[in-house]
Amino acid sequence: MPRRIWAIVAISFGTALFVLDGNVANVALPTIARDLGVSNADVTNVVTVYQLVLVMVLLPFSSMGDRIGHRTLYQAGQAIFLVASALTFFANDFLMLLAVRAGQALGAGMALSVSAAMLRATYPARSLGSGMGINSVVVASSAAIAPTLGGFVVEHVDWRWVFIAGAPMALLSLLVGRSLPDPVKLLDRKRETLSGVWSALTLLLLIGGLQWATHGAEWWPGAVAAAIGVVSLLLLIRRERARENPVLPVDLLATPVLGLSALAAVAAFMASGGIMISLPFLFQQSFGYSAAEVGLLLLPFPLTLLFVAPFAGWLSDRIAATKLGLTGMALAILGLALLMTMGNDPGWQAIAWRLAIMAAGFGLFFAPNSRLIIGRAPKARAAAAGGMLSTSRLLGQTLGAAMIGVLLAANLGTGPAPMAAAMILCVLAAACGLTRFLTVRRQAG
Repeated sequence: MPRRIWAIVAISFGTALFVLDGNVANVALPTIARDLGVSNADVTNVVTVYQLVLVMVLLPFSSMGDRIGHRTLYQAGQAIFLVASALTFFANDFLMLLAVRAGQALGAGMALSVSAAMLRATYPARSLGSGMGINSVVVASSAAIAPTLGGFVVEHVDWRWVFIAGAPMALLSLLVGRSLPDPVKLLDRKRETLSGVWSALTLLLLIGGLQWATHGAEWWPGAVAAAIGVVSLLLLIRRERARENPVLPVDLLATPVLGLSALAAVAAFMASGGIMISLPFLFQQSFGYSAAEVGLLLLPFPLTLLFVAPFAGWLSDRIAATKLGLTGMALAILGLALLMTMGNDPGWQAIAWRLAIMAAGFGLFFAPNSRLIIGRAPKARAAAAGGMLSTSRLLGQTLGAAMIGVLLAANLGTGPAPMAAAMILCVLAAACGLTRFLTVRRQAG
């Protein structure tokens, strides 16, 4: 038990670090643009580059972790992140800053690719849901702290400290990292260099193309890149089907329980991520709230997740994930419908309780669905399942941002359209859960 507690502490600090680092820079973007002499549109690449590199490397590194050991890869990722963070002090031009962010994302991707597998090895099977709930709390609290911490750092010290704010967590995680599960190596695994590079480039074309199409001056180059990415994905799937331990986890996705759970995760993260991007535009441009007030208005969402996520994780060890997921999506849809009907001049109380209902719904969904993906995967493919789960989250959030970008470009982003789109995605997530339940029941019968 003492070692398990320290292992949980190490994984929690690492998870908090990477969530914090992925969100803390948003507040500093205007300051960075002014200091480095770049446009507001260009400075958003500080966030985009981080997300792109992260989503590109998760699956290849999860395969590598099986060969060299999960703990080894996790701690190496922490060390690379620390080195890249230190280099931020030398970032005196925009290209150097982007290179540093790519290095940070590389280290984060190495650690996150195996973190879920280490969670499975840390918790006994009967408590895995509680573990996923605790992990959800860490993610939600880090996301809640990030804007406030970023604003404080930018206001009082040089903006470069924003990218080093999480470094103490990496040091603490490394110090207690000896308590992490032993780095068992699966010696039968072959090096999958071609599949790893192919997978990374395919995701670069897909995600990068979508972001280019929705945020670039011209949409068609991004659309072409995304189309090439689709063709590349189809060819990669054909290749990976013939492999015993594929980098792209087509074997896991072909299993109804895991494939439908991953699709449900993409839809739910797309809904939650998209709506949280659209609400600041609604609150500022339609309701007249200031930027500082918007940050406070959004707090009920992560704060509700802080309480609901561990409870949902605890419940998922006792109640079927499908029941919790369907209940959660019903609550999320209710919250979204209430947001659509709150009028043109709502007070903060009217916004807060609606956001709380929506957040409670997503909280009831995320932890049980994550537990199902990690717990049902074969033990030898735990890292691949963890990489698939993290990729589903990032893919959903990126697609959600692209969806809101399209709606904003069509002058629909500050009306009911984002809520309606999120409701449709919640219905899709619920349908995936119900289909998963019926499929398993039919197979058992």
